[in-house]
Amino acid sequence: MGLKERAAERRKRIVGHVAKNFADAERWDLEFWQSLTPQDRLSALVAIHRDIAKVEEGRSRAARRLKRKR
Repeated sequence: MGLKERAAERRKRIVGHVAKNFADAERWDLEFWQSLTPQDRLSALVAIHRDIAKVEEGRSRAARRLKRKR
């Protein structure tokens, strides 16, 4: 699945909250993650890890290209 497809799928599942303060944000965040199954939390962690790896890979490629141009 490519970046555009993953982004489209993620937008279908986005859940948001406008917090009144930091304590409200912390409470909502904890309640949100605790409401998910362990499998859903693990899947979210794996998805985040994959996205970070793709960003880092892109940065590495960009850095290599910049070095070659010098």
